Amino acid sequence: MSTILVVEDEQHLALGLQFNLEAEGHVVELAESGETALERLKAGPPVDLVVLDVMLPGCDGFHVARDLRQWGLFLPVLMLTARGHAEDVLRGFAAGADDYLPKPFELSIFIARVNGLLRRWEWMRQLQSTPGPSVRPPDRFSFGDRVIDFDTLELFHGEERLQLTAMEARLLRYLVQHHGRTVSRKEILEEVWEVREDTDTRAIDNFIVRLRRYIEDDPTEPRYLVTVRGVGYRFEPDNHSPG
Repeated sequence: MSTILVVEDEQHLALGLQFNLEAEGHVVELAESGETALERLKAGPPVDLVVLDVMLPGCDGFHVARDLRQWGLFLPVLMLTARGHAEDVLRGFAAGADDYLPKPFELSIFIARVNGLLRRWEWMRQLQSTPGPSVRPPDRFSFGDRVIDFDTLELFHGEERLQLTAMEARLLRYLVQHHGRTVSRKEILEEVWEVREDTDTRAIDNFIVRLRRYIEDDPTEPRYLVTVRGVGYRFEPDNHSPG
């Protein structure tokens, strides 16, 4: 049984989602504003997933998602919005959303997305609680003095451990898999975010800036994640190896 917080100011939609999620066996709480949601999440007890509308009174869904990540709450977030343009989708991912569902949507698709996110995060929790090669072969990548664990979405640097969001890890994995090759912004849009429309968004650049803070000793002079001007980015580990 999972506890889900639905943050939605349209009461009829919120009640409909609550009814159907409870029919799936989940415990559902409702919040009508971003401020109410943040107060609930900060006060506890913890929830297992947040269904987050973008257009909310007061602080919007982007603001709520960013605050959650800044607090170190890495629970799954499914964003709902009537604005389904590429810019909005990427802005949601940049804020820390794990999945994005434009309105209107089929109820069956919504339920599938929720259950998929819950399964994925439960699997990650199990991996984190039962580490070791006797349990699983780690899906890791090492470079310099850093190690990325793509199973648990963690980045290790000496004694430091950083929890990545799902989309940060997804982009970093794609760059690692294609290390040594220049990856264009268009390729990242299509292969990482699955956005097919033309857009001149800078959201990818914002992600790159954030990843550089994680993996570079000096983010202003990147050594591993370099810019190929006018084209895209290239990941260049100087001593890569499987972890």
